Amino acid sequence: MQNFTGGSAAVPVTQVELTLSCRHLADMDVFSKSDPMVVVSVAPFGSSARDRRWDEYKRTEVVQDNLNPDFATKVPIAYRFEEQQFLRFDVYDVDSSSARLEEHDFLGRRECTLGELVSARVSELPLQGGPPSGAQPATLIVHAEEMLGSKEEAVLQFCGRKLDKKDWLWGKSDPYLELFKSTEEGQWVLVSRTEVLKRTLNPDWRPVTVSVGSLCNGDYQRNIRAVCWDWNASGTPDLIGECFFTLQQLRDATKPAAFDCINKEKQARKGSSYRNSGQIILQSCQIRVQHTFLDYIQGGTELACTIAIDFTASNGNPMQPDSLHYLGRDAAGRISNPYVTALRAVGNIIQDYDSDKQFPVLGFGARVPPAGIVSHEFFVNIGAETPFCYGIEGVVAAYERCLPQIQLYGPTNFAPVIQHVANFASRYRDGSQYFILLIITDGVITDMPQTKQVSSVIHNKQAIVSASSLPLSIIIVGVGGAEFDAMEELDGDEVRLTAGGRAAQRDIVQFVPLRRLSGGDPAAVRTRLAREVLAEVPAQFLGYMRSAGIQPQPPRAAPVPLPPDPQLV
Repeated sequence: MQNFTGGSAAVPVTQVELTLSCRHLADMDVFSKSDPMVVVSVAPFGSSARDRRWDEYKRTEVVQDNLNPDFATKVPIAYRFEEQQFLRFDVYDVDSSSARLEEHDFLGRRECTLGELVSARVSELPLQGGPPSGAQPATLIVHAEEMLGSKEEAVLQFCGRKLDKKDWLWGKSDPYLELFKSTEEGQWVLVSRTEVLKRTLNPDWRPVTVSVGSLCNGDYQRNIRAVCWDWNASGTPDLIGECFFTLQQLRDATKPAAFDCINKEKQARKGSSYRNSGQIILQSCQIRVQHTFLDYIQGGTELACTIAIDFTASNGNPMQPDSLHYLGRDAAGRISNPYVTALRAVGNIIQDYDSDKQFPVLGFGARVPPAGIVSHEFFVNIGAETPFCYGIEGVVAAYERCLPQIQLYGPTNFAPVIQHVANFASRYRDGSQYFILLIITDGVITDMPQTKQVSSVIHNKQAIVSASSLPLSIIIVGVGGAEFDAMEELDGDEVRLTAGGRAAQRDIVQFVPLRRLSGGDPAAVRTRLAREVLAEVPAQFLGYMRSAGIQPQPPRAAPVPLPPDPQLV
């Protein structure tokens, strides 16, 4: 629900949260059960049924060895009554750590509209196109619930004490805890799941962080159900017991607070001699404000964008029309090629958050004047008094002037430009600036070890793993028809990037191949590209601010003078 402000206007948009489950999935693994994951895609507004295009929107976690999974990952989405919003749910059995869906087994698909899900609240949808799943058809269950506005999140830490023994061979259990919220229909939907702790009856689970909206829809009196399970390799866990409480009880209770873990079947069997199956103990409960991306932007944090352009010979001779750097013109007489498409698509959005609209633009992989030495870090604004370009059209103009002065060469080397921007980012850890490096390239990087490695010099943490601790996001747009398999390793959406035995603190890379979005109206291509490559930036931005413990400044009260529109100057 949107905030009410008298004397204003607002588009009627409702935030809806989808919770997903599957039942009776096909078993694709010989020695175990399927490891399912759901991929949610959305169709852009206005797309027709005949040529509908799907953009990936969200992936759930992978649930190991389970044909009837309940997914903890929520799917938040804005519901607009006046639009027919098409959704597609694809279910896969995940066979490896690869993010490429074609490398996993397809289990089924279902298309529907968000309106159908919202009106039904709970929808059971048969999956289509997958392998046979046995006597009962494979289904997708979707719970749709309107989310009330809340910026709070709860950080909860639980432990278990004297839990029942479920594994007779070892005399222990492998316990984990799941939290469920009660819906308006009185059903329980999964909200969060702890890790599994092996061979213990007294587990101390890591803290779980969940938004108050997801946990109880902002209602501190709404019941929460905690279910303790014993994990089994077969994929079918054994119930240890369950308990119930409210968020208000957790917040107000004297810590530690103990709740009896009750197994109703065992209780009915043992009668009055049954006491409990152990206890679930709340060790700590912290309710804190969950600041948004806009809280920081309105408090004065600026986005500083640096652009890096690939000038290697694999792009082709820029004098030839088949070159990716060919300076062709569109119907309006403006330069048009894949590099310029990416520049305009991403840059026109980022420049709105940069008060001076001054962009440093770097080139790599070319021989540069005056000596013709190969450089992997040179300013595209060759010979100018300043390395900065004003506005995105200033960037395009500098790019056009640069091409006749350099010789495309090679190899494709990312590390120097990453190091260049990381040097600046390391000086602004206070939240006043957040850096974005846009790399546009035609091929697979040839310096993968250097790009991933951790620098031995503390002030030169330019490799991606080290840069993950800095206020920095890296956007890579691949142009042309080359294979970009190596990029998936850098884009740590599913598997956290590691190098030298050290894992990245957070995912800071987003990779998108331009050809995946090509076709149709050029303006629509730019819009799709901008949406695709910038979608992760707010989450990466917040990930840094939270990990660094940085709070947003109060919103600026004084008017901010804006520079003139660079396209009108």
